[in-house]
Amino acid sequence: MAEISDVYFVDGVRTPFGRAGEKGMYWNTRADDLAVKATIGLMERNSGVPADRIDDVAIAATSQTGDQGLTLGRSVAILAGLPNTVPGLAVERMCAGAMTSVTTMAASIGIGMYDFALAGGVEHMGHHPIGANADPNPRFVAEKMVDPGALNMGVTAERIFDRFPHLTKERSDRYGMLSQHKVQAAYDAGKIQPDLVPVATKGADGAWGLATEDEGRRPQTTMEDLASLKTPFRPHGRVTAGTSSPLTDGATMSLLAGGGAVKELGLKPKMKMVSFAFAGVQPEIMGIGPIPSTEKALKKAGLTISDIGLFELNEAFAIQVISLLDHFGIADDDPRVNQWGGAIAIGHPLAASGVRLMIQLAAQFAERPDVRYGLTAMCVGLGQGGSVIWENPFYDGKKRK
Repeated sequence: MAEISDVYFVDGVRTPFGRAGEKGMYWNTRADDLAVKATIGLMERNSGVPADRIDDVAIAATSQTGDQGLTLGRSVAILAGLPNTVPGLAVERMCAGAMTSVTTMAASIGIGMYDFALAGGVEHMGHHPIGANADPNPRFVAEKMVDPGALNMGVTAERIFDRFPHLTKERSDRYGMLSQHKVQAAYDAGKIQPDLVPVATKGADGAWGLATEDEGRRPQTTMEDLASLKTPFRPHGRVTAGTSSPLTDGATMSLLAGGGAVKELGLKPKMKMVSFAFAGVQPEIMGIGPIPSTEKALKKAGLTISDIGLFELNEAFAIQVISLLDHFGIADDDPRVNQWGGAIAIGHPLAASGVRLMIQLAAQFAERPDVRYGLTAMCVGLGQGGSVIWENPFYDGKKRK
């Protein structure tokens, strides 16, 4: 008989994230090969888990076409050399694809159907610009179900400013600048590199290279630089390239396991799942989505926001993060929030980003036995939010000096 089980995040890795487009390091690299590299790297790092024990592979992509099509979980499993007995599936929830891969596999582990699963995501925004292969139903606009601007994420970010005038452009710019600075500080301290899987790349000139770090960082960013940038989504607007996540290519992968499997193989998980939730909001202002999803996840866990000691929030736009922090009464520069920076500097390869948040939270948990709970949360296109609460297995109850 299957039994209800705890769910553990055993480990996670990702490729370095590259700039999307012809000048980016992955222009001549297939999307599925990025996912293959992450999968191989993860399995090599966790060689104590026999490959034939993986019960399922869930891989997300927002554009399910071309080199991101063909049931990614299954095709990548085969390409990565997993046994043919390992099945796989594809997931699509726009920006929360990898997060949904994790929660879907976690649910299967939680009810005792699976012992082990791989969950992640990939997005090659250079090959597949957001929405390029989509044909939105004309009823959305014709029947006034959704404002046309709801399909443009930058427009929805501008609308958060409209709704909350006290969330100023200056606050957004400062947040964007600090993200750049924090990511570089984390790189300088060697915090991010351990979870990156190097990827061989081929340049336009045919020369081979090796991708070993995130490509799009701008650590010299100043407030003056940001103040002078154009506002592409609205004349005299407040959202700029400096306060938005850049278009990015990359892949992430995680290994999840049930309590019995962890005990059987003597594994040392990095996090334990406490709760998760997804929520819907008006598509026209999708950036506030993580607020209700976080409230739902906290309620399911029997926790309050004050119980969360570390936050990893996806920086689709600076204003989106600030709106969540403002709602919960947290300062823009609270040290618990994105302490190693975020997507404004690292990039946001849509369906891959959820697991990147988890990888960074897991690494921070290992350093912070005084922190018991952490949150990974993100906004999602068409008016959604996703949140997962995690418990630190290294928690010792002692306050940090």
